[in-house]
Amino acid sequence: MTNVQSGVGRGGFESGSAEPGVGDDPIDVMRCLIGIDSVNPDLVQGAVGEAEIAAWCSRWLAGRGFEVHHLEECPGRPSIVGIFPGTGGGRSLMLNGHLDTVGVAGYRGDPFAGERPDGQVLGRGAFDMKGGVAAILVAAARASAAGLAGDVLVTLVADEEFGSTGTMEVLRSFRADAAIVAEPSELCLTLAHRGFAWFELELSGLAAHGSQPERGIDAIAHAGLVLRALDGLREQIEAGPGHPLLGHGTVRVSMIRGGTDAATVAAACTLTIERRTLPGETPDDVEDELRGVLEAIAGRTADFRFRLSRLVARMAFEADPEWPIVRLATAEADRVLGHAPATRGEPFWTDAGLLHEAGIPCLVLGVAGGGAHADVEWAEEASVLQLTAILAGTIARFCA
Repeated sequence: MTNVQSGVGRGGFESGSAEPGVGDDPIDVMRCLIGIDSVNPDLVQGAVGEAEIAAWCSRWLAGRGFEVHHLEECPGRPSIVGIFPGTGGGRSLMLNGHLDTVGVAGYRGDPFAGERPDGQVLGRGAFDMKGGVAAILVAAARASAAGLAGDVLVTLVADEEFGSTGTMEVLRSFRADAAIVAEPSELCLTLAHRGFAWFELELSGLAAHGSQPERGIDAIAHAGLVLRALDGLREQIEAGPGHPLLGHGTVRVSMIRGGTDAATVAAACTLTIERRTLPGETPDDVEDELRGVLEAIAGRTADFRFRLSRLVARMAFEADPEWPIVRLATAEADRVLGHAPATRGEPFWTDAGLLHEAGIPCLVLGVAGGGAHADVEWAEEASVLQLTAILAGTIARFCA
């Protein structure tokens, strides 16, 4: 059921008419969304962020009878929650999508045109994930208009592409009995995805003249020992049992910097380490694992000094196929597509991880297309229409 904390998230209630000139066709809605620049300013300095697109979605929802709540802990980075209250006694369902996109530098063509060649819609965010947001909006409006016992919550969030602050802010104020995240999934049911943890490793050495390296402690040489040890850890990870949908976790160094000039022994070297995790692996687990590798190096290497810091970590996600929301979404996808949907896991992370961690049963189900974060991005029109129908049917059955 919906839980709105007293005094939180209610200041931005809106009501009014539907967005002028935009009906309930999901392709029209998607093209309008693509036409609004919503590049994440944490990715591209000076980018506009989500304010304009959040306002557009607010007006669209308010015009269809939704209570619209604005959340904006970070100024200029709003998320919105549209609620269509049920008549009572039914289960509540949250539909989650993100409003931000990655940048458009190097994009081929007009990233905001929403062109429609050969059954596709082109533009930045078409696939990731304005096609999914359009399907959420139209499906929620269609299903709610028929009258439901349970509440329907549309959560359209900021900052998924960088820090996921939007969904975290939503979850501090709102809850539901289940959720669907409409990240692109090729109309497959994504029932698991990896988590991740990023670490910064600082190696401390001692500067010396390059002609007398024996007088120094070479932090870059020590970084080489770390790289070899992480290769061993990777082999160990890959030798263990894999997850049926996700395979194995990974470990790698994503950035390295050290040294001051060609003639000086490096007094410091810093490595950024990424560890992709499986369900059941916690951030503490993998930090302990890395620390053990480093302490082993220190035990056999004179003057090896390090400091390991966790930068950010997100848990892996795994759905139970027997959850009611998974069963109903499967049945609706079967009805709309004419065949049982495939199930799969994803190597990347989504906000489903946060919903799951908050105790909300969820899955990922989204459009088909391609070009996420690439120089041309598109969504298949047919998949947007199919996703809309699947979501509308699932809402109607879950919230009945």
